[in-house]
Amino acid sequence: MLHRPVLLLVVMCVSEVLGMTAFATFPTLIPRFQAEWTLSNTEAGWIGGVYFGGYVIAVGILTAITDRVDPKRVYLTSMLVSFGAALGYGLAADGFVSASLWRCLQGIGLAGTYMPGLKALTDIAPARLRSRFVSFYTASFGVGASVSIFLAGWLEPSIGWRHVFSVCAAGPALAFLLVWVVLPAKAAGVWSASRWLNFRPVFSNRPALGFTLGYAAHNAELFGFRTWVVAFLVFSQSIQSDGAIGLLYSAATIAAIINLAGLPASIITNEIAGRCGRVATLVVAMSLSAGLAVALGFSATAPFWWVLVLLVMYGFMITADSATLTAGLVDAAEPSYRGATMAVHSMLGFVGSFIGPVVFGLVLDLAGGESKSSAWGMAFTAMALTVLLGPVALLALCRPRLQ
Repeated sequence: MLHRPVLLLVVMCVSEVLGMTAFATFPTLIPRFQAEWTLSNTEAGWIGGVYFGGYVIAVGILTAITDRVDPKRVYLTSMLVSFGAALGYGLAADGFVSASLWRCLQGIGLAGTYMPGLKALTDIAPARLRSRFVSFYTASFGVGASVSIFLAGWLEPSIGWRHVFSVCAAGPALAFLLVWVVLPAKAAGVWSASRWLNFRPVFSNRPALGFTLGYAAHNAELFGFRTWVVAFLVFSQSIQSDGAIGLLYSAATIAAIINLAGLPASIITNEIAGRCGRVATLVVAMSLSAGLAVALGFSATAPFWWVLVLLVMYGFMITADSATLTAGLVDAAEPSYRGATMAVHSMLGFVGSFIGPVVFGLVLDLAGGESKSSAWGMAFTAMALTVLLGPVALLALCRPRLQ
């Protein structure tokens, strides 16, 4: 009986990964772009973060309308935007302004695929399996990020960054075809602009708001890290002895592997939360992540094997809370406002995704620049302080319901 929903889960997860092939191309190649375009750390952080600015601009409407419009239509249209934006960056980006515009457009494409894709999936998923479906889908985001990092680091030395973006544009095109063929169409709901634009019921839902604010704190830390991890590894490798084990591997390959550490973490933590309570599990996970952020940030000059150990631990913990936050939101949402609730969740959550990379780069500049080890420590500490705002929001808004 469950073969059809499970097939759709697999299709949506694979399509998510394919749609993200150009997701981390810029962050992975930050050292290259800084050298070629003479970008400051703040400017590089802005280009990394403006992707999520585009996401925030569009996600409120694109996700909210899935309560009244077939999510498949929103998804397919947005996947075409992702394809065009990746191709456009490779062909036309030539500096800070143009790169920012194309990255912003890429973020708009993600806005119409990530949460609308999840909405399509949760509409189909059996109620008893919904939380598990959410955990697998959200964990696939990390797989998509890892694939994107790996492709950029692997392809750029041989074909150049412009062709990397063009090659990665094939991913959204394949995702479009896969979802077009497999995902069933859904009848449109009753159209009422005043209803789907009405977010007041969402903001009055205290548990949902708590999970959303926790998600914003989580995303600020996560995407600050994902934007700057390759540059951090390049710096740490540059000050290692010639025989350091890490020099056998490219920074991009290491970063891709580290991102994959989050795949089991998100799923495992969601299973633990089902037994121990979401709020308690999230408070522990986010606190541990904050502590590891500080330890990693000040480890750049340590032996590289120790840097790698901390990276694996941090890569695991930084994504451990992702599925649990989103599953809590889905369960807390009023069914008739699930699309609107997910829209607010994603919109506010990805405000954090925009802020994290920019703040990281700004702190890095203010603390002395990317060539100073203590500056990296301060930048990671800023991410740690940010994620600790999550437990504050969760305890204040969700604890009465023990979600």
